[in-house]
Amino acid sequence: MKKLIEIIKVFVFILICQLAGLIGSIFTTPAIPKWYANLRKPFFAPPDWVFAPVWITLFTLMGISAYLVYKQGFEKKKVKSSLLIFGIQLLLNIIWSVLFFGLKAPFFAFFEIIMLWLVILFNIVGFYTVSKRAALLLIPYILWVSFAALLNISIAILN
Repeated sequence: MKKLIEIIKVFVFILICQLAGLIGSIFTTPAIPKWYANLRKPFFAPPDWVFAPVWITLFTLMGISAYLVYKQGFEKKKVKSSLLIFGIQLLLNIIWSVLFFGLKAPFFAFFEIIMLWLVILFNIVGFYTVSKRAALLLIPYILWVSFAALLNISIAILN
């Protein structure tokens, strides 16, 4: 029974992260064929179909990562503060979608993604003090956001 409860907790953390992705997609999906498709993009821009599976994977890793920190004891101050930072970066992730795709404001989105990147870095450092595995699970996320920031500023400059 205890194992089932832990599986449910992992699932809840993954679900919360996937929900953030779903909220972001509310702004992203309609803008892709009508706006994003018509933008000039740099040569390294991946095809549109790449983004959904990458983000689904990243949000899954993020959920597992957050669970590993939570599992160390939510009553601990380091766990609470690390999960608070995690929540902030999750919110910033959604806000980026609103700015870039919803408001079609790549320059503003670029400044926001820099804040997001910094908060992810703080998140990784905070998680590392609680669970090294949790911190390592966020490395693909910060790498992808680094790439996304480069793509973001390139699109802003080209358009």
